[in-house]
Amino acid sequence: MNQIEGRNAVLEALKTGRPVDKIFIRKGEYTGTLRLIAAKAREAGAVISEADIRKLDEMAQSHNHQGVIAICPAKEYAEVPDILNLAEEKGEQPFIIILDGVTDTYNLGAVIRTADACGAHGVIIPKRRSATLTGMVGKASAGAAEHVLVARVPNIVNTIESLKRQNIWIVCADTGGDDLYETDVSGAAAVVIGGEGAGVGRLIKEKSDHIVKIPMYGSIPSLNSSVAAAVIMYEIVRRRRVKA
Repeated sequence: MNQIEGRNAVLEALKTGRPVDKIFIRKGEYTGTLRLIAAKAREAGAVISEADIRKLDEMAQSHNHQGVIAICPAKEYAEVPDILNLAEEKGEQPFIIILDGVTDTYNLGAVIRTADACGAHGVIIPKRRSATLTGMVGKASAGAAEHVLVARVPNIVNTIESLKRQNIWIVCADTGGDDLYETDVSGAAAVVIGGEGAGVGRLIKEKSDHIVKIPMYGSIPSLNSSVAAAVIMYEIVRRRRVKA
């Protein structure tokens, strides 16, 4: 189940420690059980969003949401150390994908699918402004979501700083960067891909070691997020094979 509806059901899910991505609570109804649910959700690190009754009715799969709907991941999230440990177990330099503001379900699924295909050790997404591990993402990944570690973090900038302290290069995709094919991306790397439109945030770009662009020879100035991620991922694979 990816969606839990009703006050008692949502409260019990939180009490038992079930992972919850986001909770929608009826606007203006922070009283009684809903107030307790909101408090438990904050303790669990879940994102809380107020919604009017019309939106809740549209979302509901039952006819008794009672003013609250919880969205749960299709599988449990990993932690960033799990991703690093996997690289160490394989005797490989870390190869990580970081998504900043990728909210489209298809794009997240497509990135996970390519990450699996090219041997990346994991994907990192933020708690806010991101698609999450729903059943639709699993479908878009063609099942790869069952095999790829996905970590969900409260702050991408802090995570990047931590990775840099562990000698992992941060490679950020941006149309104003240097030519990808003229940049050394063969070492331990975390590739940052931004969402459609907004791209990668300013602070993240400032923290990056390399900012790279994919050469564009046609009329359109950029690629879809998941396609750009695939091009950069496989360039890293190619560079590593050349150096091996």
